[in-house]
Amino acid sequence: MISLTLALPGMTKQSKRVKPNVIFILADDMGFGDVRAFNQEGKIRTPGIDRLASSGMSFMDAHTSSSVCTPTRYGIMTGRYNWRSKLKSGVLGGSSPALIELERTTVASMLKKSGYTTAYIGKWHLGWNFAKDDKGKIDFSKEVTHTPNDLGFDYAYGHCGSLDMAPYVYVENGHCTAIPTETTVNQGKYSWWRKGLTAPDFVHEDVTPNFFRRGIKYVREHANGDTPFFLYLPLPSPHTPILPTQAWQGKSGLNPYGDFVMMVDDYINQLLEAVKQTGIEDNTLIMFATDNGCSPAAKIEELIAGGHYPNGIYRGHKADIFEGGHRVPFIAAWPEVIKPGTQNHQTICTTDLLATLADIVGYPLKDNEAEDSYSLLPLFRGAKIDGSLREATVHHSINGSFAIRQGDWKLALCPGSGGWSFPRPGKDNAALAKLPRVQLYNLKDDPSEQKNLQAEYPDKVEALKALLTRYVAEGRSTPGAPQHNDGDKLWKQLWWMTE
Repeated sequence: MISLTLALPGMTKQSKRVKPNVIFILADDMGFGDVRAFNQEGKIRTPGIDRLASSGMSFMDAHTSSSVCTPTRYGIMTGRYNWRSKLKSGVLGGSSPALIELERTTVASMLKKSGYTTAYIGKWHLGWNFAKDDKGKIDFSKEVTHTPNDLGFDYAYGHCGSLDMAPYVYVENGHCTAIPTETTVNQGKYSWWRKGLTAPDFVHEDVTPNFFRRGIKYVREHANGDTPFFLYLPLPSPHTPILPTQAWQGKSGLNPYGDFVMMVDDYINQLLEAVKQTGIEDNTLIMFATDNGCSPAAKIEELIAGGHYPNGIYRGHKADIFEGGHRVPFIAAWPEVIKPGTQNHQTICTTDLLATLADIVGYPLKDNEAEDSYSLLPLFRGAKIDGSLREATVHHSINGSFAIRQGDWKLALCPGSGGWSFPRPGKDNAALAKLPRVQLYNLKDDPSEQKNLQAEYPDKVEALKALLTRYVAEGRSTPGAPQHNDGDKLWKQLWWMTE
């Protein structure tokens, strides 16, 4: 990292600092193939995200820890695989209680201890505790507890679940910004959301623009403060409801999902411009990722008919154990450290955020922190690493199916998708009954996962089973003292450990 110790004319307070500002943008349900920098054949124009890629490093083999929303966000915040938490499958609802324990270290609490001002603006989807009345109904007039403020964020503003999950209310620093008085529902083809209580200041079409306006304002207000800042900006888009504003409708030439991606991209470009205009670009680490692959709600068949493959060459989509479920675009730009316009082909995971930032700020991680997180800082600096940065990476589908990736090899511990594409668990039982119990793919030779090699390489199957078993049993996948997993249901998903 380059640092300057002498104040020069025109230098801002932040340009003299060693510790960078950090902005992490998380899009929702956007596929690997939706970003031009990752898919030159894509039909959706993404100049904003491409701008970030041209100024930094694009990770071509990046993965989320899960193929759905809540568990991926858990891994990002804690540096710990989601299935170690009490949530073993699925996602939380719009009024679910908090998932992350108050005592667990998060990216925000670690940075706060390290001298940062911290903010979350966006879709949380990790639960918080609404107050309840005597009948068990939410009392929106009372304080909300166990919020992001209690997990390291100085400022917190957003909604609890996905944008299609009631109640539709903003919570700012533990208080609802308005009391829901109406029940709304929209059942349009692309803009569907669940019926539920809606606050008067909560306008679905304006939620994404609202978060970006507030994020840009936060950057401008904190650009030259006395402390570095961390802004976590998890978006509710382009997840359903698919709501491109009028200015973007029809712009993609594909369908409303394509329009919505373009709208999100334009707001990202506006955020990048704010960083540049405030003079903090050189020492600000900006990262962009998505929480899983593109969803069928995007009308994938329509997109493909228009020549656009939202998950690129990869099989499956959101919810699946296949690559299309969890291989995502990931970009990191930091002009003082990262060489612009570079690509990296190391396998990385979104759980790596915590260890990476701890490494950057010099925070020594304890054994019970970031158990599944590897520092990406050597990659940012352009280090040439023999072999793999991560020993292996564990993937997880919506129904709790596991896969483990080591080098070119990926072992899926289920016969089908583990999610929503064919063959679906509980849906395509006849097809599943004809398949082997596990799937083994060589992703170097077969990135689209078409040829199951489990019968040809039984030793590889057993070796990967053993490694995953160790990761589960030791409560971690990084070096350190063994830790405990949470809850008592994990064993039901680990049939191979008792065979």
